[in-house]
Amino acid sequence: MANSDTDKLLRKIAVAFNELAVTVNSQTADVDVATFSHACSLVSPLFGCLGFAFKFAEMDYVAKVADLAVASKSIMTLQALLDHDITGNSVRKAGSHTRNLLRVKRGLDMVRVLFQQIIATEGNSLKDPASKAYAQVFAPHHGWAIRKAVAAGMYALPTKAQLLNKLNEDEASARVHMQSYITASAPVIVYIDNLFISRQLGTDW
Repeated sequence: MANSDTDKLLRKIAVAFNELAVTVNSQTADVDVATFSHACSLVSPLFGCLGFAFKFAEMDYVAKVADLAVASKSIMTLQALLDHDITGNSVRKAGSHTRNLLRVKRGLDMVRVLFQQIIATEGNSLKDPASKAYAQVFAPHHGWAIRKAVAAGMYALPTKAQLLNKLNEDEASARVHMQSYITASAPVIVYIDNLFISRQLGTDW
């Protein structure tokens, strides 16, 4: 059985990102840091469910989401978050909120691609979906040592059935919630990319 952290987790993630997507798609409101960091925190247990291969992602992602949650106490919107670091000339410094936001965005994107691949892939193995998601989103930013460790960890991934059991979902319900997240997260990810691009910060660092 799932524990309380993972029970109905996919539904909670889908609901939270649908709410963010409504804000982004309205084009009239800025995204609130507190709301964003809360939605991102719901994704954290997913990395844990994937086991050793994504341990690096879990540790990195959880720490950076926690930083954004702390930042939300004094900085209201994602726009203000970037502008705060630009003013302080600290955008690319290790530990900056802006750098952490970029890393969190990658985590969200990896989960989006992973869900797409799970839905598109027949069978019970998660190795192909996880390998493709990692290769597309994370691998270009990782050195050889991390890529090698992740490749080794792919052999220790749970099966799709084991993952769904951890998440307390059957295949039909999981598919619905995964598709909902895929659809809702896409404009949120584009919104964050555009925050960086509009400030000439780029996203490839």
